[in-house]
Amino acid sequence: MAPSAITLHDPTSNSLQGSRAKILIPEPVSADGLALLSDFHIDQRQDLSVTELLALIPSYSALIIRSSTRVTSTLLAAASKLRVVARAGVGVDNVDVDAATKLGIIVVNSPSGNIVAAAEHTIALLMAVARNVAAGDRSLRAGGWERGKLVGCEVGGKVFGIVGLGKVGLKAGRMAVGLGMKVLALDPYASPEIAKTNSVTLVHDLPTLLRAADFLTIHTPLIASTMDLISTPEFSMMKPSAKVLNVARGGVYNEEALLEAIENGTIAGAGLDVFTSEPPLPGSAAEKLCQHPKVIVTPHLGASTVEAQENVSIDVCAQVRSILMGNLPTSAVNAPLILPEEYRKLQPFVRLVEKMGSLYTQHFSNKAGGGVGGKRFELVYEGELAGISTTRPLFAALVKGLISSISDTGGRDINIVNASLIAREKGLIINEASTRTSDNLTYASLVTLKVSNPESKHDQVISGYVSGNQIFISRLDRFSTSFIPEGVLCILHNHDEPGKIGLVGSILGRHGVNIRFMSVAALGSADALNKEVEHEDLNGGLAAEKVNEALMILGVDEIGGKAVEKELRAEKGIFDISIVRL
Repeated sequence: MAPSAITLHDPTSNSLQGSRAKILIPEPVSADGLALLSDFHIDQRQDLSVTELLALIPSYSALIIRSSTRVTSTLLAAASKLRVVARAGVGVDNVDVDAATKLGIIVVNSPSGNIVAAAEHTIALLMAVARNVAAGDRSLRAGGWERGKLVGCEVGGKVFGIVGLGKVGLKAGRMAVGLGMKVLALDPYASPEIAKTNSVTLVHDLPTLLRAADFLTIHTPLIASTMDLISTPEFSMMKPSAKVLNVARGGVYNEEALLEAIENGTIAGAGLDVFTSEPPLPGSAAEKLCQHPKVIVTPHLGASTVEAQENVSIDVCAQVRSILMGNLPTSAVNAPLILPEEYRKLQPFVRLVEKMGSLYTQHFSNKAGGGVGGKRFELVYEGELAGISTTRPLFAALVKGLISSISDTGGRDINIVNASLIAREKGLIINEASTRTSDNLTYASLVTLKVSNPESKHDQVISGYVSGNQIFISRLDRFSTSFIPEGVLCILHNHDEPGKIGLVGSILGRHGVNIRFMSVAALGSADALNKEVEHEDLNGGLAAEKVNEALMILGVDEIGGKAVEKELRAEKGIFDISIVRL
């Protein structure tokens, strides 16, 4: 993951001023985009070899590419004047982002330019699979006239299920509403208000969505939690008449399981635009899906419209212009959360707030009312920190932390320019408050994140402080603690009784999980509510008993799979567990 701050070059340097800044463009870019760069020297050279590109790059301040040009660490190291790499599109798989970040080179993309195109392609596949368009085309071209075999279904009145109500998912949902469909969506991070405004009904679990959907579409990033999100058990929950769509990422559906589900009649068909390997490998499940009569496929055309290509070109050219004129971009993959002049004072607090946001999303996501959409967040700054002139970097750090664990970019595209916009899009309501003095303040500065959760009896709270350049969490929910928020954490809410630490340690040991540190968090007297647990009484009935609670925070090397978590959850006296990666 890119660091929270990088050094910006002096915007008054010679290479950044007007026509003296040179821009290399080795791939096609629209004329309207190029018009935005008329103040600079533009050099369009297509079909450059790797050797030619390496020889040319030292003279340029900006590089604008699409998908063909590979921007490697070697190329970046040779680019002594380069300030920005602009990818006219969404993905930056062909750019070594980490190498660019280390060299202070900003990488920008255009995440919004293809929203309409991707949503429309989803609806195109929806209609195609509903009405057997491809099969009818093939049959007629072969001289057939098979009307009886190709009876389809109307989509009006059917249930359109969406996993991931982001920009593309929401746009597709709006279009489906326009077709007369009932739209259900699963996204724990979506804003209930935005969903309701767009006639989308949010559901709270995947099985509910799967059982109801006549057509299922997924619009999520491909991260660990979404890889093989829909596999054999999930397909078995769906209607035999259901069909699935994918214009997002190959891998969210398990391709082997999808092929089996279609062949067995578990579901009725699919419309696919993306695959785990592109083009599909010979003999793979993806290739067999491409050849299956109940599947309609396209070669990753989701963003392939004239308008989308025009939009991304204009977007990235505008950002290149902004950067070369000394300003920040709007959609940078590795733009700084913090400006250079603020770096020294705020940098550790930016790291702290970012970790607090990520800790909140991961630790509370499986609790009642999990997710971040529709919640009210408040950042409270106490002590010396309350006197800072601007809190924009801290606000941006919180937004980044809250969504980093559910984003395939790790939140690296969030900066102080676009954080407010992204917060609104995600339905995040964030307020800030400052107090210079506090009777309970133990540290020079304290940051507290309070989250109002309508489904919980009390606010969810995380507090932290900075000592030297090290960051610490001092409170997690109702528990007082002290630990460094980094690495893999196993957080257990448990009955505070002898033997619990040994029990947890032995389970982790049996699974080969190494413990790096441990912190046992106690309840303050004001927060000690005493949890009621049920146990069997002498007559074989159930009786409620109040027990003391504790929070155990374990820093571990790694926990692979679900076996450890499952075994810990099964132990009596362990109320809850979360695995957090910071």
